[in-house]
Formats: sequence, structure tokens, C-alpha cells
Amino acid sequence: MHGYHCAVYGAAAKCRDSGCPGNSLSFLPIPLSMLPARLFAIVLLALNCLVGRAQAETAVPQTLEQATVGELGRPPLLEKEGEPNTAPMVGPAITPAITPMPAPPVEPILEPLQSGDNVQREIPISLPEDLAPPRTIDLTTPPDDLWQRVRNGFAMPDLVSPLVADRQAWYLNRPEMLRLILERSRRYLYHIVDELEKRGMPTELALLPIVESAYNPMAYSSARALGIWQFIPSTGKNYRLQQNWWLDQRRDIVASTSAALDYLQMIYEMNGDWHLALASYNWGEHAVARAVARNLIRQEPTDYAHLKMPGETRYYVPKLQALKNIIAQPELFHIKLDPLPNRPYFGTVARSSNMDISVAAKLAEIPVDEFLALNPAFNRPVMPVANGSPLVLPADKVDTFVANLERYEGEDRPLSDWQTYTLKKGERVDSVASRFGLSGARLRQINGISSRNRVGPGHALLVPGKGAMESASMVAAKLPAMPPEAGQGARKKGKSKSKSHGKRHGATKSQKTPSAKKHK
Repeated sequence: MHGYHCAVYGAAAKCRDSGCPGNSLSFLPIPLSMLPARLFAIVLLALNCLVGRAQAETAVPQTLEQATVGELGRPPLLEKEGEPNTAPMVGPAITPAITPMPAPPVEPILEPLQSGDNVQREIPISLPEDLAPPRTIDLTTPPDDLWQRVRNGFAMPDLVSPLVADRQAWYLNRPEMLRLILERSRRYLYHIVDELEKRGMPTELALLPIVESAYNPMAYSSARALGIWQFIPSTGKNYRLQQNWWLDQRRDIVASTSAALDYLQMIYEMNGDWHLALASYNWGEHAVARAVARNLIRQEPTDYAHLKMPGETRYYVPKLQALKNIIAQPELFHIKLDPLPNRPYFGTVARSSNMDISVAAKLAEIPVDEFLALNPAFNRPVMPVANGSPLVLPADKVDTFVANLERYEGEDRPLSDWQTYTLKKGERVDSVASRFGLSGARLRQINGISSRNRVGPGHALLVPGKGAMESASMVAAKLPAMPPEAGQGARKKGKSKSKSHGKRHGATKSQKTPSAKKHK
């Protein structure tokens, strides 16, 4: 009997090495003496392997190092404390196959609300600071500060370029200039941001007039571009901006903003990339398309940073990115950005008859300078109703204007003291001026005629009626000079001659341009 036990245990030891926990002989239903020793060992080994492996698969330790001798199936009967196991092995050696189990997913800890309840609640798990959720912006409640509204609408991808740092330093080194530009923008910023949001466009575009014109509606470039959006004549006509003797809607805040956003939407849809769309706005969409095609042929990247373009266009997007960085975090750059009320600065009023600029300003009870800043499109002291442009007035002065206009018309007082006179063959400006009691220089000033303008038969002159001269000098001095006739403006050397709709490629007058001339 003792020999049988030793032989059987020797065979079972091999099984234990494979992870079988079966190690007891007590389950055998027959006496050991009834089985031959070798057959008994084989049967016992097979049974223990089958039972042991089924149990091992349900309770495998994660690592071999963590498993104890008992867990691997070695019975404590084989070894005594301090003595090695020297039992003979029966059959081939079996190497344990233990695969580390994956860590279970972390799930919220649930606990019952009350004893006996089936309802469970989640126990909050605090996150470390570096894993805390990012700060959220509540877009359902309009902010009080218009600048914060602008920040909330930033959606363009950031441009990473050394030129951004260069332009950023340029603006930061001119804090007074930047302050004046931002102060000038306060009249127009709400309207532009509102229009951008209606169209679902990024509010970075509200900073584009800083790059274009320093928010100066009277800005005029060497490429004959006008207004805060700097439209050249051809692009302005394509977007239905009137340009005539009486007014130029490229300077009109409402009309030019609508046209500029239409154009920007079109070139964005053409390029599918805001950086390329902005390059198209500056350089022309066809010029950008040719540059992209050249890079495609060369199997080179076609993004903004890899295109070959003029210096002005190369610095164009970095300027906008630099302004975005400053507006996004002014405190980081030690810039004090005064809050702007998030409400309309101006409203519009329709007109039913011709009206003098001086009369309109008087009825609105605002200075002529403020009136012209909101209505910069007019070229003459009188605003004809035929052009259909509404008056733009401070929001808090619209009711005042309407009430005063009703009273003024009830007194049967004229809204305009000016009339037009058409030059006849052989007539000169000086002779017409003397007929109306003016010098030739004064009449030219009132009509915005410079030495570069041709004036001949058929040219319409604005001449004063009774009482018009009281305000003529003051208003005429503030009106923009008449632009040169088409074809007389000097073109900057190297300017593209393509029929592209790009707004311009040249320096801007009446503007302390936010770009050094060496980059033009």
C-alpha cells in the first residue's frame, strides 16, 4: 500500500506542475489493492487533470509571481517545512500556461440610498487637477462685454508662424495707435459681429478691418480701394456697391459689410480653408488658385504657409492672428481693453426726400463729425434720396431725429439748400463759381474736385442755394476728396493684372498701416 501511494503521488506531482489543484486520494470509491499500481496512477492522473484544469480556468492568478504553491495545485502533503520535494515524477513535465488578465474597466461606485432600497446612486469620484474638465463658455447668455462676445466666436484654426510673433510685437510696440484703432472700431464692431453670427462665420473677421484700414472708413489705397473693407472699384461693382458722383457705397458701413461678408463666404467655399480665403481676399482668388495649382504640380503642400505669394499677402494672415492673440488675452500682453457695451451702436432711418448733411446732423442733435463717421459714403453736402441709402444714426438718437424731422417738415422748412448745375460747352468752373458768388477754389472744394480730375461739358456741379453757404465750408472740408477717374489712379509696381476679385494689393492712404513698408 505504501508503495502504491508513493507511485501515485509521484505521477500526481507532474500534474500539479501544470496547475491542477486536484491532490486528494480520498475520493476513490474502491480500495487501492484492487487496481494495479501503474494503472491506478494513470487513472488518477487523468481524473485530477480534468477536474483541476476546469477549476484552474476559473481562478487563475494574474501573475506567476503572485501565485502561491497551493494556488498552483501543489498539495501540502508532499513537502514538509524546510524539506524539498523529492518525490519521483511520472509522465512528461507540464509547463504552466498563465496569461495575465486585463484590468477590469473602472466603473462608478454605486451604493443604495437607504437600506432595503433598490435605487442606487453614484458616489462622485474627484479627479486630479490636471484631469479637471476644461472651462466651459455659456453661449446661451449673451455677455455684457462685446469683446467677450468676439472671443466666444473665435473659430478659425490658429496660424503658427514666426511672422505672427513679429506682427504681435509690432502692434504691442505701438499701444497708443492700437488704442485709437480700437476706439474707432466701437461704432462699427457690434454691427459686424452681429452680421457674422447671423451667417455662422468666425468672429476673427471682425478684426479684419484693423488689418485693412485701421477701421478708418475714409481710407483710400494706391490701388483705389476704399472703406473699412478696402474694396477696389471692380469688386465693389460685382457686389452691387454704388459708385457715383453723389456717393460711394464702398465706404458705406452697412452696405460694404454685407458685400465683404458675401465675398468672404464665397472665397471660403472655394478654398475650404480660412487662411487661403483671407489670402484670396488680399491677393485675389485666382492668384491663390494658381499658386495652389503650382504646388500641386510640384507635389508640395498647398496650405497658406507653403504657397509662394507677395510679401503683403505673406504677412496678411499673421497680422490677423496677432490681433486675435492680443484680443483673446489682453492681460497677458499688459494691454487694458476697455469693455464695450454689447448692444447696437447705431440704427437706420429711411429718407423720403433730399437732405443736407448739416440739416440731418442738426435734426439728430449730433456733431457733423459723428454723422459723417456713421455715413461716410456721401461725397457731397447734400444726400439725394434717389440712391436709396438710409441714414445711419446713433441708436439713442433715432427717436430724437424722427421727432425733430416731423416738427421741421411741419414748419415747411426746406431740407436741402443745394441744387445741381450742368456745365455747358465752353463753360469753366471758375465762371460758374463767380455766378453763384464763390471762388473757383471754394466751388472745387465743395464738389471734391482735385487737380487730377477732368471737368468738362456735361459735368454736374453742386451749387448753393439761398442759405446753403452758412454750413457749406464746414461740411465740404470734412467730406472725402473725389477719387480719380477710372484709369487715372497709379498702380503699384508689380501688382497683379489678373481679373481676380481680390480687394487690393497696395498701400493704404489715410491709414497708419499696421505693417511695415518693407513687407509690402
